[in-house]
Amino acid sequence: MQDGKLIYENKLSCEKDVEGFVLEGSANLSFPEGKLRMENALSAAEGQKANYVLWCPEDFPSDVRIEWKFRPIKEPGLAILFFAAKGRNGEDIFADSLAERTGEYVQYHHGDIDAFHVSYFRRKEPDERALHTCNLRKSYGFHLVSQGGDPIPDADECRDMYRIALEKKGNLVRFLVEEVEVFSYVDDGETYGPCLAGGKIGFRQLAPMIAEYADLKVYAL
Repeated sequence: MQDGKLIYENKLSCEKDVEGFVLEGSANLSFPEGKLRMENALSAAEGQKANYVLWCPEDFPSDVRIEWKFRPIKEPGLAILFFAAKGRNGEDIFADSLAERTGEYVQYHHGDIDAFHVSYFRRKEPDERALHTCNLRKSYGFHLVSQGGDPIPDADECRDMYRIALEKKGNLVRFLVEEVEVFSYVDDGETYGPCLAGGKIGFRQLAPMIAEYADLKVYAL
């Protein structure tokens, strides 16, 4: 359980809740059961062009716990959380000086921003479906820095939402599902570049996956 101060809360239950959020790429956002449902607007046959990122507009401090609820509705695909996202020179990720991003993956790991991102519920490629893992990567670059087993069942076996948490405090990053630690990572600030500080968070999905999100909370640690 967290022991920090709640600094942001969003139920993600209706259109008004995501006013001000920034969508990069094309997606259909709906709220059929009072939860944010995301699905691709373009055919998955278009590859990376069919994928997208939905950014929360808030800036968060370096030491945070990010919580949200997640339920996969349709496979294949995968979900990603970007966090500690800033321009490579410390700019806001929406600064006019940065190149436009349209949801294609390379723009996020070899573009104008630095960020961590954790990919979870990975059910896209054959190897991902054969062995379910959650991966933490640090960018700029495509550095796989930690990995752990994914405890979330396949979409047709999910009966409810799963509570997910990402904690970043100092140089320690932890990822938890229903308070079970999936992995932890200590960043030495040298091997893959300086430690990342505060910034924005964003949710990414790969087509043709459909998933629901709810109860986003951020705590300062």
